[in-house]
Amino acid sequence: MANPIESAHYQLFTIKKGDKEYKIQGKVTGFDYYESLLSPNITAILEFVDTGGSVQYDSEYDKQERFGTIYNALPLTGDGTEEIRFKISSELGSLDFSNTPLYVNGCNSPDKQSNVESVYLSLVSKSAIKNQESVVNKTYKDKISNSVGLIMKNILGLNPSKIFIDETSNTYPFIGNNKSPFDILIMLASKSIPIKGNPGFFFYETKNGHQFRSIDNLISQQPVNKGKPYVKNERNKSSANNDNSFQINLFSINKNQNLINALKSGVYSNRTILWNPKTFKEEEVSFVLGDKELITSLGKREVVKKDNNQYTRTLYSIKDVGTLSPSIKETVSSKPQQWQGKVQMRYNLLFTQVGKIQVPLNPNLNAGDVIDCDFEVITRSEKEQGIADPVQSGKYLILDLCHHFEPNRNYTAMTIVRDTYGKYVKEN
Repeated sequence: MANPIESAHYQLFTIKKGDKEYKIQGKVTGFDYYESLLSPNITAILEFVDTGGSVQYDSEYDKQERFGTIYNALPLTGDGTEEIRFKISSELGSLDFSNTPLYVNGCNSPDKQSNVESVYLSLVSKSAIKNQESVVNKTYKDKISNSVGLIMKNILGLNPSKIFIDETSNTYPFIGNNKSPFDILIMLASKSIPIKGNPGFFFYETKNGHQFRSIDNLISQQPVNKGKPYVKNERNKSSANNDNSFQINLFSINKNQNLINALKSGVYSNRTILWNPKTFKEEEVSFVLGDKELITSLGKREVVKKDNNQYTRTLYSIKDVGTLSPSIKETVSSKPQQWQGKVQMRYNLLFTQVGKIQVPLNPNLNAGDVIDCDFEVITRSEKEQGIADPVQSGKYLILDLCHHFEPNRNYTAMTIVRDTYGKYVKEN
């Protein structure tokens, strides 16, 4: 089996502007591809070198129509029409954008000599450009997931087969007010309640398409590497997999539980006082971690127990009844008190633990996937019963990732998060 760190192969790498398309496979010196639950679009950074002779100058620029570099002779201007198509394969899968190109967002040539120049390109998906050219100005009164679908299809013009939306149980009437589609969709994500589970969604893009997904549905997924956990130990090979493909090369914890900060944020218990602009009255709602609605997690939950009357944070807010007429009837499925306090707890709880890991290149991984990780237990006892630490090991959600490519070194770097401790998930 090939070394997964060195096994990436550029099957296709081209740059196209107008009717001109040129191969740059042999010129690429570095490529970083990014996805994140916190980003509504894909981004990438491409670096390549050019020694000239790639593109012929147009007579408008050069009367002799000599051959020059792609950067100058094409030329690259970052006007949103320059397409980058690529397909990179490895032992574990492929990253295929041969039919859905990324677009040049910015370009620079920081190192130019008499016979060679390096070029850096900032890339984005087409939806990022479409978003800046569009506004939402209609009125929406339907269930949130239906409104999201309409905005994605009718305003962003996304392919229906590339749209993935978790159904919501609540409605939210609003007017677009000429805001960008991304701004509206991110706003709606924080106000959405799934059919079953806690409020809180993410709107993001992966290589598979745009996603509007519930946090609870994301963390309820089976690990994409079920049966083949990523392993961090001091051996060169994982005995569980008999190769290096699922070896964790680097691992660090960026954030762990901080009790004082959690209490200040009201993660475990908070009280929300809402002022209702329809009735001009105040309403009080409280949430305590451990209620029946707050039990979905990636591991075994550890709850800070305290008197239910002892709130660690009081929030003051205007009751979000939407931007329509105050005469609009409020239904059970649209009550803001169902999500305004609880959604903050759900987001904060998800980031209880934040870690960074680096693994051999795996293009099949996406932001929003759940992975299974085993970290070696530190003990003076024998390890015949298992080498995995039962507290630190377990399921993690991929917050963001970077597939990194260079001539002789390729890997996937990830930020992983989870809300609880323990290898074994508590039955919900």
